[in-house]
Amino acid sequence: MEKSLVTLTIGQSPRSDILPLLEAHLPAEQVAHAGLLDDLTLAEVEQLYAPAPGEKVLVSRLLGGEQVRLSATKVEQGLQRSISQLEQQGYGTILLLCTGAFGTLKTESALLLEPDRIIPPLVNAIVQQHKVGIVVPVAEQIAEQASKWRNLATAPCFAVASPYLAQQSDLIEAGLSLQEQGADVVVLDCIGYHQKHRDFLQKMLGIPVLLSNVLVAKLAAELIV
Repeated sequence: MEKSLVTLTIGQSPRSDILPLLEAHLPAEQVAHAGLLDDLTLAEVEQLYAPAPGEKVLVSRLLGGEQVRLSATKVEQGLQRSISQLEQQGYGTILLLCTGAFGTLKTESALLLEPDRIIPPLVNAIVQQHKVGIVVPVAEQIAEQASKWRNLATAPCFAVASPYLAQQSDLIEAGLSLQEQGADVVVLDCIGYHQKHRDFLQKMLGIPVLLSNVLVAKLAAELIV
């Protein structure tokens, strides 16, 4: 069967940490996987994509499990090259596995699903006036996230816990912080967060916890033909 959809991570593919979650919604035989950092060593990643001081930072994962911090500008440039290559290979739908905000990515004819464009308005429609607590991997992303979620009816609050490095104590601290800030709903806003993170926080806080990757995977599944 021809693969009509390809996932594109800013790390390395396949994303074994979230692949079971994606395959719960996406038929494996129709989905291919690609990564911006495929075939690069950690040293090469740091040489090509390391962020400069004060630069916007994105976080991803290598196949060995290492967390890497990446320059958002360099990632966006690299993603555009990858998107063009995937489109030339014939993929009709490209699902970006990153919740970072990108302003210039484009395709010729393929459908590009960017979580940054999909998740905030969807969550806004769901939560309405309720206060959203957003968990991000690193503190440097909070300023960017404040802009990303600016259209929520009620200003959100934030906490930090990396899905790649997080110990249970980090999730507990993040959950307690959001609880103290009055969150009614929590969004785990990084593709790397897993069902286990969602389940832990939901049980701890007793409020709804949303996974960005599940929301976009369900949407992508509707587009496979």
